[in-house]
Amino acid sequence: VQLQASGGGLVQAGGSLRLSCAASGLTFSSYDIAWFRQAPEKGREFVSYISWSGSRTAYDDPVKGRFTISRDNAKDTVYLEMNRLKLEDAAVYYCAAKVYSYNTLYVARREDEYDYWGQGTQVTVSS
Repeated sequence: VQLQASGGGLVQAGGSLRLSCAASGLTFSSYDIAWFRQAPEKGREFVSYISWSGSRTAYDDPVKGRFTISRDNAKDTVYLEMNRLKLEDAAVYYCAAKVYSYNTLYVARREDEYDYWGQGTQVTVSS
């Protein structure tokens, strides 16, 4: 199983980036996907989640209204559209996958709930 995160880069505050997470080696449509991020000297934190079908999404409060998660199961890819970026959004962003949950109301926000991880993509925000 491989998760390949890409799309990071240097952007000015207020700008936008779109991250991609391309999966291989798994039945992508059977997996819930999340994005986490880790800033220097901080722990990894939950950013956003999307269920296997795309019908359920969730966001951490700091990114609500600015970030949008989506998926294309035909392309085995999840996207994170990041708008109005702030200095505090700078981090390494990781995508992670877990087998879908039977509980249609549950959102997995903990790292230890995920089985597979991508290598991370760096997002740098300048003032």
